[in-house]
Amino acid sequence: MTTAFDPVELAGIPLANRLVMAPMTRNRATEDGVPTPSMVRYYTQRASAGLIITEATQTEVAGRGYPLTPGLHTADQIAGWRRVTDSVHAAGGRIFAQLWHGGRIGHPVLLPDGLVPVGPSAVRAAGQGFTQHGPTDFVTPRELTGEEIRAIIDGFAAAARNAVEAGFDGVEIHGANGYLIHQFLAPNANLRTDEWGGSDEARARFAIEVVGAVADAVGAYRTGLRLSPGNPFNDIAEPEPEATYGALVDAVAPLGLAYLHTCDVRDGELLARLRKRFGGTFLLNPVTDGRPTGPEELALVEQGEADLLAYGALFIANPDLPRRLAAGGPFNTPDRASFYGGDDRGYVDYPALDA
Repeated sequence: MTTAFDPVELAGIPLANRLVMAPMTRNRATEDGVPTPSMVRYYTQRASAGLIITEATQTEVAGRGYPLTPGLHTADQIAGWRRVTDSVHAAGGRIFAQLWHGGRIGHPVLLPDGLVPVGPSAVRAAGQGFTQHGPTDFVTPRELTGEEIRAIIDGFAAAARNAVEAGFDGVEIHGANGYLIHQFLAPNANLRTDEWGGSDEARARFAIEVVGAVADAVGAYRTGLRLSPGNPFNDIAEPEPEATYGALVDAVAPLGLAYLHTCDVRDGELLARLRKRFGGTFLLNPVTDGRPTGPEELALVEQGEADLLAYGALFIANPDLPRRLAAGGPFNTPDRASFYGGDDRGYVDYPALDA
């Protein structure tokens, strides 16, 4: 029987186990999006994960959705990430960079030079985002032109090349949780009637072309894709997502991607169908209804419902989580007040079992 603690090869990359540190925004980079020494320590502490996926990392300055998030589009950012990857590799870990564009989820105060958030259509998301001034109402994004869409696709590919230069083992394309790729997929955020919208297949086109461009740039075996079909986060409405996501998965499956990662989805039957259509390694971040993913979910690997299993909040609080899961605990309790921003408290000071 396969367990979550068994080693596995991910598209030629050996992983020590099947436990993945999920991508989690922590807002600890510099104002210029450069990883800090604390970020080096944070990721290195968690190198016993089979795979670390970093926090969302913007592909260009206009893609910044929150303050103090890192990027992969300047030389200083690449150098900062190189310090992270070198340290994680020295500790025996493997690490992918999550590539992200916030789209309409952002605010002009986060952006320089008079830039404003952009999206597939000029449709404002309901609710508020987080800025350096606190919670702030979302604004109506500027609708992207076809030329600008092509430039953003090129930006994902360029960021992927920068990730490889920075020493990452691969990249994950963030197509979930209401950010730009998800906005193109969702009929309430994408009202276009050109080649980028108006039908299930057209709404999937942006995601398909981003994946293709990144795979061409760094290799499909280094490219993962994260999706959350039907997830309403950030004012997304997808009442019938299967046709769009089916078209997307069918288009990228022949590329031989490293994995498909799904999260925040309560339709297990839909996920099973998409997994079958994908045919490759399936990484699951399960829904656990108000508690962190824990020891109970290890059985998902044993039962064959996932090839890899992502842990979020419990990895924040337990830098040696694989060891604790193997032992059945004990587990440190995550301090949610320190999840987003702040100093090293609640970031790099959680004790390991040896401590």
